[in-house]
Amino acid sequence: MTQSVSASGSVSSANTANLSFVTSGTVTEIDVKVGDVVKKGQVLAKVDPSSAEDNLATAKANLQAAEDALDRVNDDDSSDSATISSAESQVTSARTTVNSDQKALDGTVLKATMAGTVTAVNGTVGNSSAASGSGSTGGSATGSASSTSSTSSTSSTSSGFVQLADVSRIQATADFAEADATKLKVGQPVSVTWSALSGATATGKVKLISPTATTSNNVNSYQVTVTITSVPKGARIGQTVAVKVTTASAGNVLRVPTAAVRAAGGLYTVQTRSGDQTQTATVQVGVAGDSYYEIKSGLTAGQTVVLQQQTSASGSGGIPNFPAGGFPGGGSLGGGLGGR
Repeated sequence: MTQSVSASGSVSSANTANLSFVTSGTVTEIDVKVGDVVKKGQVLAKVDPSSAEDNLATAKANLQAAEDALDRVNDDDSSDSATISSAESQVTSARTTVNSDQKALDGTVLKATMAGTVTAVNGTVGNSSAASGSGSTGGSATGSASSTSSTSSTSSTSSGFVQLADVSRIQATADFAEADATKLKVGQPVSVTWSALSGATATGKVKLISPTATTSNNVNSYQVTVTITSVPKGARIGQTVAVKVTTASAGNVLRVPTAAVRAAGGLYTVQTRSGDQTQTATVQVGVAGDSYYEIKSGLTAGQTVVLQQQTSASGSGGIPNFPAGGFPGGGSLGGGLGGR
């Protein structure tokens, strides 16, 4: 027996990067387009390096001047310790500026920090690119060509000038109802079913449960991220999936159909039938599945239980999954206990 909760969700990459230039400037080339597969270290785009080159040249000249001044001070026998210390400080400061300006020049070239597929290019040649840090994981190698493709003109500071995703490593995210989320734990087994791919399923585990709720129309839900162990053929980022998490399971146990169990005030009861006699038994339930309850105590295998009649919208009595009115002759449907 298994107990599970389900929610709809979507597929995303488990490894992504939003990359932006360290140094802002006018974009002079874009070397990739959406859909390109890149390697770690590959050049993606460049901005005009003129200003950064000038700054570095000035910084190097100042460093050389500071080093020459330190040499003269050291060669002068009349120099005291304070004079020497001041000259050394000037050299240290100038060297720091050179290192900073060198990083700024290096930052005019945007490189891939991971191997992956380009999912967005947020800029065009000739426009300005705002500077922003970049971060991610993954990848290997180098190389590139030249192109000027783009998908939008949104700010690179918020989404990255170039966005990368590892499409070979995917995960799913789904919003679970508040009551269902209380049953979830990291590591629980998951079954994922694709809406657009007939018969496509995958297994995985709960990776992350959001600690805070998202509220929509006064209804709370919690976002859950699950890993996917194998990628079905045709799976793509953004596809809709159904995520089913197994929250409890039990094997080789006594069970009865859910239609036989009544719950009230924290107590569970089942009506049993022996000949013409019907009695009510208080039971202790365990795993609550979609169709069966695990019975831990209160019943024994072989007893006949009575499935409850339900009232249809029109008010006529009926048996679940049967036409209104039940079986010919009326009465309740008797069900035997099963063990599994």
